[in-house]
Amino acid sequence: MNETFFIKLGWWLFVTSAIFFVLAAWRSGDWLSLAGGLAFLAANAAFMVPVYWHRK
Repeated sequence: MNETFFIKLGWWLFVTSAIFFVLAAWRSGDWLSLAGGLAFLAANAAFMVPVYWHRK
């Protein structure tokens, strides 16, 4: 396994944790936590763009 595999694995684990955070906030009805979870999920997606979009 190479370095790229572990970078992608790490980002997907961050995305998974953000999704669980959003679901927990939704379930509890805490709108501030929900906003934080959605922002965390969006930030993860933004950081993953350069990992998958290679320009040469």
